[in-house]
Amino acid sequence: MAHTRISTYLPPNINPAQAAIAYGCRALPKLNEELQSEDLKTRQKALMALCDLVHDPEHVYVAIDTGCLESLKALLKDRDDMVRIKTTEVLNIMATHNVGRNGFLKHDIILALAPLLNDPQPLCRVNLHLAYQRLAQVPKGAQGIVRSGLIPLLVWKLQLEEETIQELILDTLAPCLWEDATEALDNRVVLFLKEMLLRANDDIRSKATRALMAVCIPLEGKNQVWKYDVIPILVHLLRDKVEEVQANAAGALMYVTVTTEGKYAALDVEAITPLLELLTSPKSKVRLFAVKALTMLAEAPEGRHYLQAHVPAFRIFEKDCNVALKQAALIAIKVIEWKP
Repeated sequence: MAHTRISTYLPPNINPAQAAIAYGCRALPKLNEELQSEDLKTRQKALMALCDLVHDPEHVYVAIDTGCLESLKALLKDRDDMVRIKTTEVLNIMATHNVGRNGFLKHDIILALAPLLNDPQPLCRVNLHLAYQRLAQVPKGAQGIVRSGLIPLLVWKLQLEEETIQELILDTLAPCLWEDATEALDNRVVLFLKEMLLRANDDIRSKATRALMAVCIPLEGKNQVWKYDVIPILVHLLRDKVEEVQANAAGALMYVTVTTEGKYAALDVEAITPLLELLTSPKSKVRLFAVKALTMLAEAPEGRHYLQAHVPAFRIFEKDCNVALKQAALIAIKVIEWKP
């Protein structure tokens, strides 16, 4: 006689929106075939399955080896919104792994993603900028973005995108500007960053000052920051409530005050007082950049004369465990106490 029994095992986890994954080494080749299918649902399901698999770097390696990146490049041009969104999501996840970033550079994914900077779907653009941001965190990736010629377009997008995406663009730009700021400077990046320094959003101010610090390294960047009256804003930001903003503002001043124009522009807006206040900051990076910026200002006779009364504030760091800070303080004392 038959009996009704309830199994103690959980039902299988079946996702109808996701393609069934083939067994073992056949899994990714099968998905790659489905990515190239003419049937829309097949492509969508394959992308859903691939999103799960590429969290594992071993699967990323196999996916690249089986030609999935070329299939994904083709899907970036798909007319279906969901396909483009999931394709950029897959690439974003792949960019979290070093093997994925290397694959991006080898298969020209940077330029393949570029047309989607104007995609009407916000999720598509967010995924794209997340992928660029992660790629830019390694020197080769930042160099690849610079060589691709995308910097002018990224700078232009700074004034057009919503704040969430602006933050991602700033994260991408900063390491790229460390590599080469020439194209950005030719496309008014200083003016765009100047506007962002005044935002109420703490993250925007922090990321904008970080990018500006990179802009100030080349001479043309120093000159533009002085020319466009950004120095008074940087001095104002030395008293910002966010320590990272203070550090980046001091770092930008450290670079821009290398030039005579930069020195006197900072002295004219009384930069020495807030920089001296930062010497007691709990954040070592803030103290280091403040000491170096004050050293630059001490090279001007007016700055040196003012700072002579504050030498004890620098001597505190002579026994500091931070070697860089200790060395910077010794140099600052030497400059301040120098006599012609």
